[in-house]
Amino acid sequence: MMFADWQSFAAMGGHGLYVWMAYGGAGALLILNLLKLRVDRRKTVALLRTQIGTADDASPTP
Repeated sequence: MMFADWQSFAAMGGHGLYVWMAYGGAGALLILNLLKLRVDRRKTVALLRTQIGTADDASPTP
């Protein structure tokens, strides 16, 4: 589909609001998902470091 100018491209034949909100919502969900993964990874690494440190302290020394 060809558009005469950028304004008609943004309007998308009267459906621009729906189209751009859908793109914005999908983009926001992707960004939030990446941020949540980052936070969860940091929590998991911290937990594993704590468990490894605890396991080293509990091991008997010869």
